[in-house]
Parts: sequence; structure tokens; C-alpha cells
Amino acid sequence: MRLLEFGTYLFDPLHSLLERESTHRRITAGLVIVFLLGLAGIELKRQGLLPPPLAALTPDNHFHAVHLAFTLLLALEVVGLIFSLPCSVSKSVGKQFEILALILLRGSFEELVNFPEPVQLEGRFDALWHIVADGVGALAIFVILGFYYRIQRHRTEIMRPQDRFAFVASKKIVALILLVVFACMAAWNVWLMARGEPHFDFFDSFYTVLIFCDILLVLISQQYLPAFHAVLRNSGYAVATLLLRLSLTAPPIANAAIGVGAGLFALCLTYAYDHLYMQSTKAGV
Repeated sequence: MRLLEFGTYLFDPLHSLLERESTHRRITAGLVIVFLLGLAGIELKRQGLLPPPLAALTPDNHFHAVHLAFTLLLALEVVGLIFSLPCSVSKSVGKQFEILALILLRGSFEELVNFPEPVQLEGRFDALWHIVADGVGALAIFVILGFYYRIQRHRTEIMRPQDRFAFVASKKIVALILLVVFACMAAWNVWLMARGEPHFDFFDSFYTVLIFCDILLVLISQQYLPAFHAVLRNSGYAVATLLLRLSLTAPPIANAAIGVGAGLFALCLTYAYDHLYMQSTKAGV
């Protein structure tokens, strides 16, 4: 219990700080500044005004600034995902689909790097189809998420107060550990990039970590929610996140299709749980 209380007292102030309106404003302002500095740095390199060491790390296409801004935005969404873990399994899964939609949109902007400036379509129809596929995939997930959030009943499982505290506190400890892993992976990747060494795809790697995290949360939840329908729902959500991970490693067009399929799977699972099993449980069936 001391460990659970310590995790709660450490997690809650951090979560409160992140949710403040002033924090959101500062983060948004920071994103705008980074985007503008990125554009300015790229233009300075194109004009030959950057020192050689800095010029070696700076791309020469302005669309890289868009990629940088979306990467930072995704990183912030991932932090939001980590802090949503103690809320509910369904909410954290929905957050992961939100991140997938943003990743697909970022993929659309990444294709712009293959275009010259000013943008010309001639001879680049493959990139165009990739942009269309990622954009349509993001739109489809956005629509699926709308239904996903709408059909949820947000019922609270019957649980003793002390068990509920222990369950939520356990998830907060997992979230804190995941936050440390996130910070270490991000710092290591930035260090590799700054030294000009080969770096890894941060979001692909972190989603792999999330798979193990989801399985851990399933095992923890089984201690407090041993009913069949609860175990199957939580395990099914872990399968949905596994499909999300596979979609990130799939080639263009296939990645959007797998992501949409994972969204439909989570939608059907949520409907079955909230409208079939929970109603049967309430009726005493």
C-alpha cells in the first residue's frame, strides 16, 4: 500500500500540471516557435548562411519543418496517452487510435519531402497515392473513433473501494514507469541524431513497448476484474493495439488498411461489451 500511495502522490501532481490551460498554451506556443525556427534554419542553409557543423544537420527542404512540428505534436500526444492509462482501458485505446490518425497524417506530409519546391506533381504519382491513402485512412479512423466514443456506456465495474484504489494506483505506477521509458528513448534518439549516427524510428519502437504495457495491464486488471467479459475485453483491446503496431511497420496503403481494420475491431468489441454483456450483467443473466 505504501508503494501504491507513493505512486499516486507522484502521478497526480504531474497529471494536474499537464492538464492546466497555461501548460497547453505554452506547449502550443513552443510548437509554433519550433516550426518557424525550422523554416528559418532551412532557408539559411539554402542561402549558405549556416555554420558548416550546423548546416550538416539541417535539411534543405522546407517540408522537413512540417515533419518536425508533427513529430513534436505526436510526442505530446504520446505523453497524453501515458497519463490516460489510469483512467480506463477504453480511453487509453481510443488515445492510441488518435495517435495513429496523427501518424498517418504525418506520413502524408512526409511524402511532400519527395516533391521539389515549388510543388510539382509530374512524375510523382506514387507519392500522391501514398498521401491520399494516409489521408483517407486518418479520416476513416477519425470517423470510427466518433462511433467508438459514442457507444461507450462508461459504466463502473462493481469493486470494493480499497480494490479500486489499488487498481488505479497500480496503473499509475505503470504509467510512471512508461513515462521514464519514453523520456529515455527520446533522449537517446535525439543524442544519436545530434551525433549524426543512425537512429531508430521512435514511435514504432515506443508502440512496441506499449504492447508489453497493455499485456501487463491486462494481467493486473484480471486480479481485480476476473469476470470473463472483462478479461476478454481487455485482452481484445491488447489485440487491437497489436494491429496498430503492425500497421506502423506495413508499407504505404497497407498501413492505413490495417489501422482501419484495427479500429473496426475495437469498435465491434466495445459494442459487444457495453450493449450485450453489460446489459446481461445488469439484468442478472
